[in-house]
Amino acid sequence: MTTARRALRTAAAAGTAARFAYTLLRRFGPGDAALWERRNHRGETVTLLEGPAAALGTVLAAASAPGVPARHRAAAVLATAGAAGFGTYDDLAGATDRRGFKGHLGALAKGEVTSGAVKILGIGATGLAAGALLRRGPDDTVVDKVLAGVVVAGGANVVNLFDLRPGRAAKVAVLVGAPSVLRGSRLAAAPVGAAAALLPEDLGEKAMLGDAGANALGAALGVAAAARAGRRGLVVRAAALTALTLASEKVSFTKVIARTPALNAIDMLGRRPVAPPRAAPDDAAPAAAKAAAAAGDARTAS
Repeated sequence: MTTARRALRTAAAAGTAARFAYTLLRRFGPGDAALWERRNHRGETVTLLEGPAAALGTVLAAASAPGVPARHRAAAVLATAGAAGFGTYDDLAGATDRRGFKGHLGALAKGEVTSGAVKILGIGATGLAAGALLRRGPDDTVVDKVLAGVVVAGGANVVNLFDLRPGRAAKVAVLVGAPSVLRGSRLAAAPVGAAAALLPEDLGEKAMLGDAGANALGAALGVAAAARAGRRGLVVRAAALTALTLASEKVSFTKVIARTPALNAIDMLGRRPVAPPRAAPDDAAPAAAKAAAAAGDARTAS
């Protein structure tokens, strides 16, 4: 059996585990169902339980992947579970008045501990711990361990940056991880399989990954990337992920995707079409114009 076929079997195991976990969580989920409900970009109610299900499927498949060194499996479990745990905390306890690294770390500098800051520091710590587990070879240095940790934590953050539209973060996880799966990476197969299995619920706007799922998938992909890379590869990956994180503070990825035909076609694949805005009745036009002007003033003032 080829290495690619073995990796695909791991992906199938991850997908099966994720689907089973999602079914159980929907039926016997912790706490009241409303706790896990959020409004999506259309204002419709979706569940966040897709995220924990994706994380569970990834963890189980990575932990049981045959032929993978024990410390690599341990790193994948640690990074994925840590990202899912801190992501869940931010999903359930987080407020939306602070956004991005700048917002959360700026608040922390002023003595305000936001849920986002807890998530950033927590995922950073588990990422560094996972990096230390991955790079324990005789030629690995402290720099290699730190770079691997940056790749793991950076992967968790970058995938989460795309979780703004149905199916987008899951598609990113599948597209980024698929080449590694075809090259035989069972560590990459775990998040790819879990993301692919839950994609129908995400595209159908019944569920969303949230921070728990997107961070977990990204961290698992980061482990897979760091496990196979040499020192130069670690530097390139860490730099690219850092650059994307910094760019996200200034640039809207959603706008970039919408303006790029090829990216927009991939983004819209399988999604419900965007509903056109309703035309206001003639007698309501003046009021609508005043409301739009007021909203524009408010955005400018903020």
